[in-house]
Amino acid sequence: MGSGAAIPQWTSEPCIMGIDEAGRGPVLGPMVYGCLYCARSYEKTLSSLNFADSKTLKEEKREELFENLKADESIGWAVDIIDPRELSAKMLKKNKINLNEISHDSAIGLITKVLNMGVLLTEVYVDTVGDAEKYRTKLSERFPAVKFVVAKKADSLYPVVSGASIVAKVTRDRALQDWVLEETAEDLHKNFGSGYPGDPNTKAWLQHHKHLVFGFPTLVRFSWGTCTPYFKDIVEVLWESNETDGDGSSSANGKRQLKLSNFGVTKSKRKIEEIESSGKGRCKFFMARKLEQVTQF
Repeated sequence: MGSGAAIPQWTSEPCIMGIDEAGRGPVLGPMVYGCLYCARSYEKTLSSLNFADSKTLKEEKREELFENLKADESIGWAVDIIDPRELSAKMLKKNKINLNEISHDSAIGLITKVLNMGVLLTEVYVDTVGDAEKYRTKLSERFPAVKFVVAKKADSLYPVVSGASIVAKVTRDRALQDWVLEETAEDLHKNFGSGYPGDPNTKAWLQHHKHLVFGFPTLVRFSWGTCTPYFKDIVEVLWESNETDGDGSSSANGKRQLKLSNFGVTKSKRKIEEIESSGKGRCKFFMARKLEQVTQF
């Protein structure tokens, strides 16, 4: 039963849920959180369905198991697909959101979604991200009526989490297979290997697809430190910002010009020069599009 299906009668019984992710480490593509849930009375049957940690299964077996659980009317599932642009934006914004927080928010979102559907969740099993006890406490405070079990390698310990692992992994694999590159440069291709930083095919793809002005295609999580070495000769980029200075003040016209020595990559220390820019009285429409009045042709 997918997230779009009508809610079945068994969801009014006490239910269990497993949550796991796929694609936390790769430099390419989305990170996917998946959940699987069923009536607690179905737990014994669930154990007989041969679910296992998706990393231990071949692709063909994962696909087979995913199709089986989709067809099983006694099982529900849902996914949260986090776009690589969203990951990078959150991790590089002024008030940074780290990957653990993003992961926690995704898991909380899935729990909230299933509860709002009317499913009587009583137990949730989660593969830990960060400190297991702190994570469990965080979830318990948010959902006091639900019992949480947060553990390392939960995907190999609890069949309901193993099933969630398969949901997440197959969803991510299909998302990469079906990914349409938005960029229109010549010689773009999708032979990027596994997407993990150590994969030679992934390294070659990154090298081939870098652009010294525009960075990487949107498939790439440019906040990953893996990207930094590819931009030793990057072109300097300037743009205007409406943000106030660090002390809460701003210029007379409330604008600054930001200059980054690195664009689309991350380092432990980034030097930022802030220069007052002109533009007093300009309409926000033109400011947003970086348009200037032309006085000479």
